[in-house]
Amino acid sequence: MYLYRKSYVHSGDYYNSEQKEEIQMTRGGKEVDTSKIRFIIEEVGYWRKANHIHKWFVDNVQNGKDDCGEYQVYEDQLANLLETCKEILEDGNKAPKLLPTTSGFFFGATDYNEYYFDDIQNTVNIIESLFETDLDGGMYLNSDVYYSSSW
Repeated sequence: MYLYRKSYVHSGDYYNSEQKEEIQMTRGGKEVDTSKIRFIIEEVGYWRKANHIHKWFVDNVQNGKDDCGEYQVYEDQLANLLETCKEILEDGNKAPKLLPTTSGFFFGATDYNEYYFDDIQNTVNIIESLFETDLDGGMYLNSDVYYSSSW
């Protein structure tokens, strides 16, 4: 289960010097020509068998469609998931109602145990880090965030 940020890079010749962004990259110790790179994709979140988090994405981002596709996630959706996770960490008894587990092939355990709550804390860390590290006051400035899963 992955959360990615895809950022647009202004590097073409048609941008003036104030708009242009520079990228430096090497592969195998050799410099890569980055003049034609238009996007950078970063992994900003990873979960393994966190079926309750996956279910949340299926229900709230993927319109109920669990197809291992790639789906854009909006800032308000992540803020909602963050608030839900924090509420569960404050009162673990709310877990079955707010973020229920789900069973399925390769979905892991369905118990509300330490692993469940570790996944909740991991989700809080991922989203807070994403919100904190973005520059210029917005996580979506020249970028989009996507969720994907593979079973």
